[in-house]
Amino acid sequence: MKIVIVGAGEIGRHLASVLSQENHTISVIEKDGAVALELDEEIDAKVVQGNGASVQDLLDADVAECDLFLALTSSNTANLVSSSMARKMGARKAVCRVHPGLQREEWLFDYKGHFGIDHTFSSERLTAIELAKHVRNPDSMIVEELARGRIELQQVRVGGRSDVVGKSLRDLAPPQGIRLAMVSRGDSYFVPNAGSVLQVGDVVAIFGEPRGLRKFAVRLQGGAPKGERMRVVIFGGNEYGFSLAQMLESVDCDVRIFEKDPALCEKLADRLLNTTVIRADATLAAEMEEEQVGAADFFIGTSADDEDNVMSCLQAHTLGVKHCLTLIHRTDYAAVISATGKQLGIRAAVSPREATWREIRRFLTREKHQLVKSFDGADLIEIDVAPGSIAAGHMVREVAWPPGVVLVGWQRGIHAEVPGPDAVLLAGDHLFVMVAEGSLKPLVKLLEA
Repeated sequence: MKIVIVGAGEIGRHLASVLSQENHTISVIEKDGAVALELDEEIDAKVVQGNGASVQDLLDADVAECDLFLALTSSNTANLVSSSMARKMGARKAVCRVHPGLQREEWLFDYKGHFGIDHTFSSERLTAIELAKHVRNPDSMIVEELARGRIELQQVRVGGRSDVVGKSLRDLAPPQGIRLAMVSRGDSYFVPNAGSVLQVGDVVAIFGEPRGLRKFAVRLQGGAPKGERMRVVIFGGNEYGFSLAQMLESVDCDVRIFEKDPALCEKLADRLLNTTVIRADATLAAEMEEEQVGAADFFIGTSADDEDNVMSCLQAHTLGVKHCLTLIHRTDYAAVISATGKQLGIRAAVSPREATWREIRRFLTREKHQLVKSFDGADLIEIDVAPGSIAAGHMVREVAWPPGVVLVGWQRGIHAEVPGPDAVLLAGDHLFVMVAEGSLKPLVKLLEA
C-alpha cells in the first residue's frame, strides 16, 4: 500500500519503521530538519521536511495517490487539518491521532463527520484500554472495546453451574442489547442461531453495553458477582493515568492515583468524580507503605519513566499487591517484561506504540471493510452501509442476512448500540459484524451498492 505519515515522533517513527519493513511504500512529512534527515537515513521511505497542513508538502509526499494517510503529530489541530486536506486531495482513507480529551468529546460533536476523516484515535486512550482490560474483566479470555466504548466484546467460558447449560439461545433470552455471536466447542467453531444449545465448556463471544455485558458474562460463567469492589492504585497522574482512572471509576472500582506534582493533583481532583488523588511518590517504599498500597488488588505504573514504573511495581508486589501492571514506552522493554514479568509479580506490560500499531494495522487493506479481530472460524469486521445497497432503508429483521452472520454493533454519527430487530439501517451507517468463514462475500454484496 501507499502510505503517507505526518509526524515522526515516538508513535510516527515507530509506525514508519514497521510499515517500511513490511514493504509498504512510505512517505513521511516531518517539520524538524534533524529528525527528517535521521529518518531518511534509517528507513526506506520518502521523507519530506515540511508541514502536513501545506498543500505543496502534501503533494510532494504523493498524498493524491496514497491508500492510507496517517496524521500522527502531537497537535490536534495539525492532525485534523492535514487529515481533512488529505481526503479532499485524493487520499483513500485518513486516520487521525487526537488528544484523549478531544476523543472524550466525540459524543458531543462529530469530529470525523465534520472534517471528513475516516477514523480518530488516542494512543493514550488505547493504552489505558489495554491496561483496564486486565482489571475490569480478569476472568474473561478476550476483552475488546468497540465504538468508543459504547459496545464491548468479551469471550467467556460457560461454567458447569451456569443456568444457561442445555438451553437454546431462543430459550436463554439474553438481556436486550446483548448478542451471542461465536461459540467455540472443542475443535469446532460456529456462529450460533436461535436454536443453538450451549454446553459446559463452550467458549462464547458476547457483545453489548459494558455494564450489562459484565453481568451476563458472570451468568455464563456460573458465578455470582463479587460483593467487594476492586481496589486499584495508579502511579502517575498524566493522561495515561487519568484516562485509566476515568475508565475504572465507572465500573465499581475503588481507585487511588499517586502523583507528586501538586498542581496536577489539584487538576485530577477536580476532573475525577470517584477517584482519590494522593500527593505522594510511588517510587518511595516508605510512602507506599504509609498509604497501605499492599492491600490493593492491582497496582499500575503509568508514569513517563519506564524504569520508575517497573521498580514501583516490584515494590508494590513485595508489599503484597496481588497483581501489577505497567506501561512501557520502549517496545523492546515491553516484550521482555511481558515474557518474564510474571516471575517478578508483573502480570502484563503495555506499550503505547504497540497499542497504536494494533489499531492502525486493521486499515492496511484496500477492501471496503476492516478486520477488527480474527477468531477460529469467524472474523469480526466493520463495514459501512453503502448508498443504494440492498440493506439501506430496511429494518434489521427485514434484511436477508447470509448464514453465519451476526450483526453485533451499529454506529451512526455519535450514537452506537447493539441494534434491535426494528432498527432501520441507513446509508452511511457503520456496522460491526461477526462473519463465519465463507459468508464475507455475500455480506459485502448485501451492504455495497
